Amino acid sequence: MIFDRVKPLEAILATAEAKGLRRSLGAIQLMLFGIGCVIGTGIFVLTAAGAQKAGPGLMLAFAIAGAVCIIAALCYSEIASMIPVAGSAYTYSYASLGELVAWTVGWALIMEYAVAAAAVSVGWSGYFTGTILNEFLGVTLPPWLSAGPLAFGGAAGGLINLPALVIAVLVTWLLIIGTSESAKVNAVLVAIKVVALTVFVIITLPQVEVQRFNPFLPAGIFGGFGTGTGAVGAAATIFFAYVGFDAVSTAAEETRNPQRNVPIGLVGSLLFCTVFYILVAAGAIGTIGGQPIMGPGGIPFPAGSEELARQCAMPIHAARLVCSDEALAHVLRQLGFSTFGNLMGIAAFLALPSVILVLLFGQTRIFFVMSRDGLLPDALSKVHPKWGTPHVVTMITGAFVAIAAAFFPVGQLADISNAGTLYAFGMVAVAVLLLRRRRPDQERKFRVPFVWVVAPLTIAGCLFLFLNLPVAAMLMLPGWSALGLLFYFLYGRRRSHLAQGMIQVPESEIGTLEPDIPGIADRNRP
Repeated sequence: MIFDRVKPLEAILATAEAKGLRRSLGAIQLMLFGIGCVIGTGIFVLTAAGAQKAGPGLMLAFAIAGAVCIIAALCYSEIASMIPVAGSAYTYSYASLGELVAWTVGWALIMEYAVAAAAVSVGWSGYFTGTILNEFLGVTLPPWLSAGPLAFGGAAGGLINLPALVIAVLVTWLLIIGTSESAKVNAVLVAIKVVALTVFVIITLPQVEVQRFNPFLPAGIFGGFGTGTGAVGAAATIFFAYVGFDAVSTAAEETRNPQRNVPIGLVGSLLFCTVFYILVAAGAIGTIGGQPIMGPGGIPFPAGSEELARQCAMPIHAARLVCSDEALAHVLRQLGFSTFGNLMGIAAFLALPSVILVLLFGQTRIFFVMSRDGLLPDALSKVHPKWGTPHVVTMITGAFVAIAAAFFPVGQLADISNAGTLYAFGMVAVAVLLLRRRRPDQERKFRVPFVWVVAPLTIAGCLFLFLNLPVAAMLMLPGWSALGLLFYFLYGRRRSHLAQGMIQVPESEIGTLEPDIPGIADRNRP
């Protein structure tokens, strides 16, 4: 049978026992860590795309996406406290749903991390082109060099997004030669992001005009199946702005009184980010307006589409929020705060490359764990003799990210990434329920309250958002999964260590199989 391979939980936990972790984190520390992980990419990059989908309903979209994340975060926390090892949703699925499902989850995570890195690269390109080149250097990059041509409905008005390609290649090169950022540098970048957004809220909210929110839902709550519009369609895209909270759930092993502090840290950080995001959206839309540019039948033109690019090229629309590649800086400039607008652009310019770095590191981590289980070729984890980094898999990943960033619009990349994320989060909720049934006595540092309500709500919420993505983004996941299943049955299933009876990682290998995450000590390394 194809669902008969479930990796023994004891074998998975053996990889975490090389080093015990000291419980030192409190609720406030977890909350601040969560805020730092979450705030950044989505709000800087996707505000314009979200407004084009939902108009002022973008604020409701943030609330919907945040609510789904909160319940998913609780499920992540229980299973992370129970299985405190690398691999995230892939490892959790392996211990509960079996090898086949774990493979599909890991395969989806590979897509998620890589496509997310490409989306951030495109977002960084907008701020680099608008702030660094235009505002400071007086250089205008030709449109054919600053926008990718591929979109799920036509060209986006360019030939290649050269800055996005370059930043993806540079970050890949840094990873290959072994350069990593420290926790202190990461903390400074988080502070820059939070301060910049706080200044944005302080400047814009006093100038909000209520009439700019009318109509509040120009595309309705549901924009129509497969269109990815309306408040719920925008929520499916804006979900990207919350990804990163799962990093908090993995800290359950290092938390004092995790049953109390983990939910406070997770729910508190997500509530803070949700309110913060709503305030930013209110400031942007309430000052210069955020109504979408409508197409035939009262449906907004797809973000990143050829027709939207054509509309935004018209003088009558050029200054609109939905037409900007650097939305928050654009709002401040339109209000006459050019200096603060430029500082906002600099903040994004400085902070976003670190996000690309962490995403590429995370993707490499999933590759390593799957390779460790024998499901992927050993060559993918080959280490460079000089730099001591997994250069083969890093180059492959970097090439994919660079190509995607060069040719696709940011909104569509975020939608594709979200499809994989939502699938993984849904499987984590399923895994929590199965392990409650199969391993009720297994130690859990944190237990989801009302799990038989919360976990099904998580599954339903993830499915709900998935079904409100654009149809092409929805189809990308089964298409990518079909490719992965082909590889699994041709290679991974027969080469799997579990199939060969190799279910435990030798102690000598623990700590050498997984790359370091920037600013985070490797828990498996003594």
